[in-house]
Amino acid sequence: MRSIRRAVPSRHKRTTVEPNTAAVARMSPTLDRRILYASAFLRAFATGLMGVLLGLYLAELGFSAGRIGLVIGSGLSGAALSALIVTFLGDRLGRRRSLVTLAALAAGGGFGLAASTHLILICTVAFTGMVNGMGRDRGAALVLEQAILPQTSTPASRTRAYAWYNVTQDAGHALGGLLAALPALLESATGASELNAFRLTIGLYAALQIATAGLYLGLSSAVESRAGTADRHAAIAPAPRLSPASRQIVVRISSLFAIDSLAGGFLGTALLSYFFFEHFGASATAIAILFFLARVANTVSHLGAAWLARHIGLVNTMVFTHIPSSLALVAVAFAPSFWIAAVLFLLREALVEMDVPTRQSYVMAVVRPEERTFVSGVTNLVRMGGWAVAPFAAGFLMQGVALVTPILLGAGMKISYDLLLWKSFRDLKPREEEAVTN
Repeated sequence: MRSIRRAVPSRHKRTTVEPNTAAVARMSPTLDRRILYASAFLRAFATGLMGVLLGLYLAELGFSAGRIGLVIGSGLSGAALSALIVTFLGDRLGRRRSLVTLAALAAGGGFGLAASTHLILICTVAFTGMVNGMGRDRGAALVLEQAILPQTSTPASRTRAYAWYNVTQDAGHALGGLLAALPALLESATGASELNAFRLTIGLYAALQIATAGLYLGLSSAVESRAGTADRHAAIAPAPRLSPASRQIVVRISSLFAIDSLAGGFLGTALLSYFFFEHFGASATAIAILFFLARVANTVSHLGAAWLARHIGLVNTMVFTHIPSSLALVAVAFAPSFWIAAVLFLLREALVEMDVPTRQSYVMAVVRPEERTFVSGVTNLVRMGGWAVAPFAAGFLMQGVALVTPILLGAGMKISYDLLLWKSFRDLKPREEEAVTN
């Protein structure tokens, strides 16, 4: 009887402690995921705001177009360098620590930009603060967040997690762009000079980055890479090691992503806006409304991509939504009027980004967990390179050949990318898809 009485309390103790531990384990990934969503929204909000304001603010300072280009290039160079650093060192330095540091540097860049007037000083703070004048969130924080997200979800819900992550970013970009009207509102409401109104708004950009850093502090230790934790106290950071299978996947898929990003560089927002203006004589207001609706279509499509991927698979969703979007873009080039072109363009935008959450989910699913930061960094750097190079050629093609040349070339390259992707990866399925087919 004594042994039985001793056993009963011990069983009772386990049943009271273990559920609490399990609850904490379940809550931590959910909370981490929500923090990533919130931080992505705030950062995209700030980026969308700065993308519109940066050139206008620098022009107000009296900078020429060439000098404005230098500042924008400095900021993008800083973003690229930071992405390269976290690709190799992010896990060793700590993902949470790296994210907080990146947000703090971005805040410092905003405050420095608002306080500076000299070209060299502004270029310096733009570089160190990774000031992004493109209006789209690209850089080191994106690399780390995409590597963390799979740890906050199950394989079955991973794509949906990436879909919501992209929804929050698109919403932030759209609202940040709308907030670019704030300097005019401040000027009329408070009587502030135009320059000071710009500076106050850039101060808001910096405050958004500080709020993002505060959110990152709430991330749990579960977001860290186990391999990175083991190497953190090493004197020299070891090179990220990919398994032979992962190395082969990364080389193949990065090569294909280079084609896709190069094609995307021919189809940037500024170039498409210029096409609508020159080819159809569309007003700036009509073009602005069109691109706002395009952002809304992008946002909705991310959720549709997660639903579709559950039924036909990630690779099939990537390919068989992307090809129709490229065909719709070709039709835009030959549309007889702006309004027909606008409808076709919105159809394209409702499909073109369905490959974004599915692509992110797929890449993180087919490599090992400890490889995710490095692979996320490599694939994002490849895409950044393509986006940076293509616009130089696109401008000359528009001027020297025909206005529609970059559109046709970009659409053709994207279709080629899709066919090559399907041929190369249709048989390589994530574990959750293999379980369904088997």
